[in-house]
Amino acid sequence: MTVQEIYTLIDGLAPFETQMESDNSGLLVGDGNAPVTGILLALDLTPAVIDEALSLGVELIVTHHPLMFEPRHTLTEGDYEGRLIRRLVRGNLSFIAAHTNLDQSPVGTNAALCTLLGLREVSGEGFFRCGLLPEPMPAGQLRDHLSALLGDTVRLMGPADAPVAKIGMCSGGGSSEWTAALASGCQAFLTGEMKHHHALEIADSGLVAFECGHFATEYPGVCTLADALQKAFDEVQCKVRIFKSAARAYAFPRQP
Repeated sequence: MTVQEIYTLIDGLAPFETQMESDNSGLLVGDGNAPVTGILLALDLTPAVIDEALSLGVELIVTHHPLMFEPRHTLTEGDYEGRLIRRLVRGNLSFIAAHTNLDQSPVGTNAALCTLLGLREVSGEGFFRCGLLPEPMPAGQLRDHLSALLGDTVRLMGPADAPVAKIGMCSGGGSSEWTAALASGCQAFLTGEMKHHHALEIADSGLVAFECGHFATEYPGVCTLADALQKAFDEVQCKVRIFKSAARAYAFPRQP
């Protein structure tokens, strides 16, 4: 299978034409005609991810977050992004990013969160999803459940005894979507990173909010994409190895 054929499979799952105008998803480095026997999927392209790809012997890296949001005029060792791109070229690695197109996809980051939480009667479009919890629970209990489920410290903004039956969500830096949760009749809103002024507005609205971490809320979507690609390869009996990298660019220590 070639890089272009894998790009086409991803495009079928999360169409690249749906990405935001400011985004830079797609085939960013490499040759569409290059053969692929192995793929490494990760949230971010980092030195550790490139090391992992080289050690695994894969030819293609697929991440959620892209590079080159701004036009580049040089590719040198003098800056972080330049070093990453030069390493990809030296390692003969191709690189595809699926960012805001994956966020909105039925197999993307927000859909994966709904599945992970076991939500019922899921609705929403674009970057927002909402649904009913399997069982209503107090916000403090839900915080502890989310922390265990996502493997990260979750911050609750609001009273721990507030009852939650319906929750809205937008992964990553999605706190601007809190108004969709309010309009959908949710009692709570979940996101990766919360802007301060959104937190103030949410508190005033009566919603409770959960700040769960950027990596924790988006990595499930990377795993879902990997599983969808594996299913596609199995259907056509194509022997392409798929690896999921859990490497983080940075990590905060969990609170005791």
